[in-house]
Amino acid sequence: MLSIVSTAQGDVWFTENKANKIGKLTATGKIIEYVLPCPDSAPFGITEGHNGDIWFTEMNGNRIGRILPSGEMIEYDLPIPGSSPSFIAAGPDNAIWFTENQSNQIGRITISGDVTNYLLPTKHACPVGITNGPDNALWFAEINGNKIGRITPSGTISEYAIPTANARPHAIVTGPDCALWFTEWGSNQIGRISMKGEITEYSIPTQNAEPHGIVLGSDGAIWFAEECNKIGRLSLL
Repeated sequence: MLSIVSTAQGDVWFTENKANKIGKLTATGKIIEYVLPCPDSAPFGITEGHNGDIWFTEMNGNRIGRILPSGEMIEYDLPIPGSSPSFIAAGPDNAIWFTENQSNQIGRITISGDVTNYLLPTKHACPVGITNGPDNALWFAEINGNKIGRITPSGTISEYAIPTANARPHAIVTGPDCALWFTEWGSNQIGRISMKGEITEYSIPTQNAEPHGIVLGSDGAIWFAEECNKIGRLSLL
């Protein structure tokens, strides 16, 4: 299991990367699995769409997938081979946005399956995490570019350099403070970027924790997963 999302209906959906499936855990504890049509598609990121559909990326399959409330699965091929779509998020424009790690682009797909790609200014930036920001733009992490990026629904891109070299930002989430929070896998820190592009970094007490996933908790704090087998919490109070 690589990515997970809870929906407005109270279900939890997740990608089964090695098993080539999308999983659903209902509110009653029942697990339902949906097998992808093509083997070794490597489902990665997952999100809930604007109308209750579930959207996901196929990193090896080079596709964007969609599961309707009926259980029907639809797949959309990406125009550039080997794009390696990674994380995915519902945008403010009734479209779905995703990072294309290997083709160095941000992708946008409409409800009808039309795909638009936006090339990043920084070469070999390798975008990974993406989230809908508080300013009606999409914010994303450039793991090789060592930057946080922002793209408007019209496709205008801005990039902000992280102060620490080789921070390797991975996942990103909107906080309760009108800022974006992200994990710095390579520098053992949690980063915060304001709407003005100002970045603050917070060191993790455990050395070599290698933070990856990050989420806003129900308590208003920032929670993150550490590869050292710990869960971290950063209080904003």
